Amino acid sequence: MSTEKKKVAILGGGNMGVALARGMVASGKYQPADITLTRRTLRSLDSIAVGGFQVTTDNAKAVAGADIVVLSVLPQQLDGVLDTIAPSIDPQRHLFVSIVTGVNVADIVYRVGREVQVIRAMPNTAIAIRESMTCIAGSKATPENQALVREIFGAVGETVEIEEELMTSATALCACGIAFFLRSIRAATQGGTEIGFHAADALRMAAQTAKGAASLLLHFQSHPENEIDKVTSPKGCTIAGLNEMEHHGFSSAMIKGIKTSSLKAEQLYHKEK
Repeated sequence: MSTEKKKVAILGGGNMGVALARGMVASGKYQPADITLTRRTLRSLDSIAVGGFQVTTDNAKAVAGADIVVLSVLPQQLDGVLDTIAPSIDPQRHLFVSIVTGVNVADIVYRVGREVQVIRAMPNTAIAIRESMTCIAGSKATPENQALVREIFGAVGETVEIEEELMTSATALCACGIAFFLRSIRAATQGGTEIGFHAADALRMAAQTAKGAASLLLHFQSHPENEIDKVTSPKGCTIAGLNEMEHHGFSSAMIKGIKTSSLKAEQLYHKEK
């Protein structure tokens, strides 16, 4: 389905909302003028307004002029936003895409009090360069609109459809995961600096090495251990370094971090009475 002439309102012009807007334009399917971003303080959107995007503090006005409404606010802000825009919602026209952590489709439908079409999506900030891993869930929409959402996010990275009960887990693994992998690259950079490289060179080397490792897995569709075996040799330096990291809990720390983020994500949304 073509996304041409669809107007988009992104309610919440924070880092993710801005990244999504830029990624949609980078895909070539949208013009900046097609996308309106909202934020309580417009000054925070000065840089994106210069690029031709529409910006406003009025969520209801943005919704009234849109076909697709992306909910990109903090969980604790969602109920207030939904209450504000409820009079502007047209269930026959509007498609809602929620990227709000920990909020079910049913929660949104209940809050607005009408049978609106809602699909959940969980991208990450790599959407700004069309390299997101976006998980999509929810059947509260027509097949046509489900295809539309897959097209939107498919143009800005990879997508996978999952069951809605796994969306919080997807938040921890993919959205929070960006930070986890960035922290591992930072650690590698610090290690590189300690063994003699200038910080800028170490960062470039570590980042490209991480990119290469991920590309190997995606290209060959192989398991990480298969690729690790190719670079480890008996009594070699690679296995010595890996074992030292594992002795200090490298894998365990990553697993525990992902589980902790998932548990925290489940607690962020508290329904208002």
